[in-house]
Amino acid sequence: MYDEESNNLDMPCVLNIAESTHQMGKLNLIPEYSYGLSETDNCLIQGDNLHILQYLTKHISGKVKCVYLDPPYNNGESYLHYYDNMGHDQWIENISKRLLIIRELLSSSGSLWISIDDSELHYLKVAADKIFGRENFVSTIIWEKRTTRENRKAFSRNHEYILVYAKKASLWNKVRNTLPLTKEATDRYKNPDQDPRGPWQSVTANVQAGHATPQQFYTIISPSGKTHNPPKGRCWVYPEYRMIQEISANNIWFGKDGNGVPRIKKFLSDRKEGLVPETLWRAETVGTTSDAKKHLLELFSEISLFDTPKPEQLIAQILKISTNPGDLVLDAYLGSGTTCAVSHKMNRKYIGIEIGSHIRTHCASRLVKVVNGEQGGITDSISWIGGGGFKFYKFEK
Repeated sequence: MYDEESNNLDMPCVLNIAESTHQMGKLNLIPEYSYGLSETDNCLIQGDNLHILQYLTKHISGKVKCVYLDPPYNNGESYLHYYDNMGHDQWIENISKRLLIIRELLSSSGSLWISIDDSELHYLKVAADKIFGRENFVSTIIWEKRTTRENRKAFSRNHEYILVYAKKASLWNKVRNTLPLTKEATDRYKNPDQDPRGPWQSVTANVQAGHATPQQFYTIISPSGKTHNPPKGRCWVYPEYRMIQEISANNIWFGKDGNGVPRIKKFLSDRKEGLVPETLWRAETVGTTSDAKKHLLELFSEISLFDTPKPEQLIAQILKISTNPGDLVLDAYLGSGTTCAVSHKMNRKYIGIEIGSHIRTHCASRLVKVVNGEQGGITDSISWIGGGGFKFYKFEK
């Protein structure tokens, strides 16, 4: 449910400007393209993203919690809104300039997510490693972008990648969010012994013996009288006195007949965290390019669409992991505006940057619909009903 008061969080606007001039350029507020609440941290900025990112270092360095980038993939293909065919060296140089600034903009617990395909994936990782440090590389996510077979190439390319970096991985790993438990996950919890504490699932009661103490090697006698010793090279997870306590408390499962290898009962009611994010993101969970196109067609039935938009569910997954309500999200290649639309619905502050006129025809128009309670994408899953606002700026060098 959208909460206008929590959207502001009693914090000043991140840009704290209506019109601002700096030696790097001038940022002009365009009221006719702004919409909704005037007191808002949300904004779209039209102009060259390199110049704008440089400008933003004077205002929000160290304040951005998540940056999502969907740059041209440099794969030689011609798309509706741009021609994606830059020389490799020039492409790497251009993206590296922007990554250097983005690292400065990120908070100490912030993260960077970059969509890319095979054309430049490995070169991009090497470039990003140099800027963020290999120790701050988090993972490569595989996104299933399509579920149908493509027959016009040597291989059907059904996936893309998302490179994930942290400003400080050691910190980010501690603060990143888990994902909500799915029905598939909760269905693993059963209650075959009718335990009054509710559903549970069992996990192994033995661990590798590399750092074991002598107290972790002993024989367990099951309720049926069968004896159990830890497998070779392993030991029991508890010392004997603790294991006796756990058995007495009905926290150890020996199977329905009491003869099974002892396993520890973990109760659903005790689980405080959700699911650790995986690196394979299936279409059924985060959507496909086709889903995104259908959504855009519902929004803009008479306006030309982008060829490779990202579904709202994909961006929502990123923001669930990397941000909390009130955090600032930045997208420097805004495209059709998905990142800002999702950020708005999820009560995150946002800055979207795009150089083309579609920042007005697509992005601003899309956000107007979001403010008015647009019903597509992730709307139903988060009970979005509308509200808030955004400002539109034009940057002049």
